[in-house]
Parts: sequence; C-alpha cells; structure tokens
Amino acid sequence: MNNSFSHVNIKLALAFILTSLLGLVASQFILFWNSEWLIHGYFRIPSLWMAFHLLILGFAVMVVMGAMYQMIPVVLLTPIWNERFGFYQYIITISGILILSIQLGLKPSIAFYGGAITIIGILMFLFQMYLTIKAQKQKNRITGLVVGALTFLFLTIIAGFLLAWNIGNGEILRHESIFSSHLLFGLTGWFTLLIIGFSYKLVPMFSLAHGFSMRWIKKAYFIYLLGMFFLILSFWMNDSTLSQIGWLLLWIGFTLFLLDIREMLAKRLRRQLDRSFRFALMAIYFGSVIHFLAFIVSLMKANAVIWGVLIYLYIMTWIIFSILGYLKKIVPVLWWTLKYDKKIGKEQVPALKDLINEKNDIIIYCSFLIGIVGTVIAFLTENILLMQVFQGLLFVSIVLYGITIIQILRK
Repeated sequence: MNNSFSHVNIKLALAFILTSLLGLVASQFILFWNSEWLIHGYFRIPSLWMAFHLLILGFAVMVVMGAMYQMIPVVLLTPIWNERFGFYQYIITISGILILSIQLGLKPSIAFYGGAITIIGILMFLFQMYLTIKAQKQKNRITGLVVGALTFLFLTIIAGFLLAWNIGNGEILRHESIFSSHLLFGLTGWFTLLIIGFSYKLVPMFSLAHGFSMRWIKKAYFIYLLGMFFLILSFWMNDSTLSQIGWLLLWIGFTLFLLDIREMLAKRLRRQLDRSFRFALMAIYFGSVIHFLAFIVSLMKANAVIWGVLIYLYIMTWIIFSILGYLKKIVPVLWWTLKYDKKIGKEQVPALKDLINEKNDIIIYCSFLIGIVGTVIAFLTENILLMQVFQGLLFVSIVLYGITIIQILRK
C-alpha cells in the first residue's frame, strides 16, 4: 500500500485535473458555437448533449475524481488502495467519456457503447474508493458525506445507463422520471454532497480556522438526504406536494451547512483570504440562493423554461464555480509538492505563494459570472446576439482560466 502523500498519487490527481480542463474548454466552445439552439431552448439535441456531457463528465466528474485521489488521504487519513489501478481507471474513464460525447454528438443511437465504457471506468473508481474507505481505521463525520456522494454517483450512472438504453432502443420506459432522477442523483447527490464534505475540510484549511464545532453537519446531511428522497418520490408519483416538501428540505439542509461555514470563517486566523478561495465561498451563497429559489418555484408550479434556468445556474454558479475556486488553491499545492518536495534542504526552492499569481483572478471570475448572468438574460429575452456575446465571454474566461493553471505548471 502506498504512502498517503506519494508523488505517484499527485501525478494521478494532476492527470485527472489537467485533462478535465480540456473538457471544460471544449464544452464551452460547443455551447458558444450552438448559441442559436440555446436561445430557442432546444437543449435535447445531439450537439448540446455532447457539450453537456463534456462539461459534467469531461470536466466536473474528472476534476472531482482527481481531487478525491489527493484529498481522500488527507480528509480520511488513509492511503489510496492502489495507485496503479487508478491510472488504468483514468485511461478507461477518459476514453469512455470521449467516445460517449462524440457518439452523442454524431449518432446518439449508439451512445450506449460509449456509455458502457464510461460506466466501467466509474465503477473502477467506486471500487477504488470503496476499498480505500474500508481501510479507514476511524470513521469521521466527513466519511458519511463522502460515502453518500459515492452512492449517488453509482445511482447516477445506473440512471444514465437506462437513459442510453431508452435512446438506443427507442423505448419509453418512464423516460422523464429516469431523466429527472439522473439529474438529481448527479447534481444534488454526487456533486453537492461531495463539495459539502470537502468544504468542511478545505474551508478551515485555507482560512486557518480553529475552534469551530461543525454542529450542524449531521442534521444538514440527514435533512438533505430526506429532501432528495421526497423529490425522487415526486418524480415517480408525479406529486407536486412531495416535490415542494423535497425542495424545502434541501434548502434547509443546505442552509445548515452554510451556518457551519459561517462559523468557520468567523473563527479564522487568516483575515485576508485568497481571491480564488473567496469565489469558492461565494459559490456556497449562490448554492443557498438557488436552493431557496427552487423551493419558491416549486410552489408556483413554473414551466420547464424556469426549471431549465435554475438547473443551469445550479451547475454553473454552485458546482462549476466551487470547482474553479478550489482548483486554483489545490493545483499549486500538488505541483509544488511534486516538483520541489524532495529538493527542500538540498537547494533553494520557491515558496508556495510564488507559484500563485492572483492579479488576473478577479477579471477572470467576474467575466465568468457576467457570462452566466448574461446567458440567462439572453435566453429569457430570446436575443441571439446577446447569447453569442455572453457565451463568447464565457468561453474566453474559461480559456484564460486554463492559461493561469498552465502558468502554475511552468514555475
């Protein structure tokens, strides 16, 4: 078994993270190129299916996997089960995602095959995580969140497999119920629970917080899971009351998580926070607002257009924004450890802060946020020119973000 902080482990994490940036850039370019389809609300067309899967699978899932290969030993205090197995899993997963995305864009009827390869890669990841967590000697409060997130990742791929089967065979096997469950499992189950779990470790780490209680973590977890249960029931029973209860519970659970984060920040020693970290914290507030809006919209029985906007905002301002914020803090640590850790005491090495250049971060993050808000406005007003402008701004901001990551690796 390898040491928790081995250089092999860091190379594995970086492989996932750097590859994911290509998926992010590609997805945003495809969305920009298909602005006209976006403006008319045609989301379920091949080119946009390809873009969405490159964004969610190619970027978000890949970057989270990479982060987990590095963070799990830190958060759970146990080494990764088998790093060599992790590299095999990386190759299979990225191959599956690439094949699936291309098939969705060119010939959705055969996407089942790319989906099958992707599922194999994700199942390998789940197997790796299962054996890693199983070896953890003393379970902690964050373990439950991580296990819950991994469980929902498994449910997400099962639902995705059923969707691909439906598309490939032309069957209508409760397609809308499966589709809604697929989104819920992936977005609120896998991503949200994992970001919440890691935030309990990263926020005090990056803010140097001490003496906080994490008093709401168990209640937040239980209430959030209960909310998801009610929502799943509502999808399959087509019951609006169950949906309203579910969204209310999700908002309450997320709010309790926010209260814990606020306590950590109130008890921090580091008064001046890094810019990228501040944007990751901003994403938590965005997440809280969107959960609340989802509850309000459920009471109003709004149409699919409004729900589409909320899902887009949820993905971009909560999930993607969180990842982009934390990533600018994680990559310098990984690269510095990989390149300079063994040179300490033997030669002069740069300080970790020398790898970080934040002077353009505000421009990049603000451009990203403006692009998101502008895209929503363009969509609601059906203005094709605005859509092209703001999708273009999003694409440029993502490219610039990728350049800042590359600059870190050149130091």
